Amino acid sequence: MAVTEKQTLDMSALLLGAYELADMIVHSVDSADYLYWKERQETDPEVRSLAREFNRKKELFEETQRFGHFHPNYHEALDQVKEVQARLDSLEPVRRFKDAEQRLDDLLHEVSQTIARAVSDTIKVPGGDAPEGGGRSSGGSCSGKCG
Repeated sequence: MAVTEKQTLDMSALLLGAYELADMIVHSVDSADYLYWKERQETDPEVRSLAREFNRKKELFEETQRFGHFHPNYHEALDQVKEVQARLDSLEPVRRFKDAEQRLDDLLHEVSQTIARAVSDTIKVPGGDAPEGGGRSSGGSCSGKCG
């Protein structure tokens, strides 16, 4: 077998494995939970109402930001944005969506880290993890609770 044929075969096997891994992730509990709460968040009338209010408050705050702390309404506008954001974050669909999003992000990061570390301990991992110590903690979704 020629070198080119072997490289093509290796690349085909690699791509097939990547597609299989992607399918496993897509069909995981974390993905299903993420998609469920994303839909719930997008269709919840209270979330939609507060999101519109948040966008209005954010626009007002952005207008004051042109002048920064010197604008007479800067702190008031900032407080209003924070207050609406806190109300949004307290709603179950938003809370649960953010939790599901973080779990899925952690899963994807752990997979990326596993692949990267199989190549080299010094390779950078997608998601901002720096080699040797920076970035996220190790342990991933199991964190000692899987057994």
